[in-house]
Amino acid sequence: MRRLVCGMLVVAIALDITYWTLWYADRDTIASEHTDAYYAFENAFPLADLWLGVACVAALVALVRRHPSALLWLLCGGGAALYLGCMDLLYDLEHGIFAKGAGGAFEAVIVALTWVFAVTVLSWSWRHRAELLADDGREAAR
Repeated sequence: MRRLVCGMLVVAIALDITYWTLWYADRDTIASEHTDAYYAFENAFPLADLWLGVACVAALVALVRRHPSALLWLLCGGGAALYLGCMDLLYDLEHGIFAKGAGGAFEAVIVALTWVFAVTVLSWSWRHRAELLADDGREAAR
């Protein structure tokens, strides 16, 4: 399961980088809606998503190195993802985004992936907190 969590962290980092690269290169390709309000909402996320990315990178490095700080970074990353997922979900529900065709479907996938990531990382890291805290920094295979 540790490998699955590491894989999820890699995917989360890649998706975060890809999303914001596309947003700033040509936001209309990934925007679920094309209104000033929607653009303003999305433009409020880069710093929070950067924090999520930093936490995911730190968690991945700590997990691979079997460093006890992995627990901290997994909880930070999972918590950040849960918070961002809640903000996205509420905005989308309040503004009927999910009912807006392909853009709504794309947004639903983003919300679902964010929640699955958050719940998986938080629940796994909490259940394995003793093991994570006992890691001694050796990159031994388990």
